[in-house]
Amino acid sequence: MPKEIHIYEVIRRPLITEKGTFLQEQNKYLFEVAINANKPQVKQAVEKAFDVKVKTVNLMTVLGKMKRYGRGIAKRPDWKKAVVTLVEGDKIQVFEGI
Repeated sequence: MPKEIHIYEVIRRPLITEKGTFLQEQNKYLFEVAINANKPQVKQAVEKAFDVKVKTVNLMTVLGKMKRYGRGIAKRPDWKKAVVTLVEGDKIQVFEGI
């Protein structure tokens, strides 16, 4: 059974990318979320934080890249991305005007 995380620790930051701005036209928003978060937790966190209704949540784990630091090789940490689709008519104000 996964460990419960607090609702305010689920969403790390919004992802503002070129692809993400095109997805906003389809009422979809991108977030970096906690690596151990699941779909119901992300849905609850977005609804509570931004006062909107969430239609669907899609999660994907982004694998960290291998990088060279001097002679050594290290791996960047893995992270999780969420694509949140809102119901028709709802918008998140943080992303407006970017």
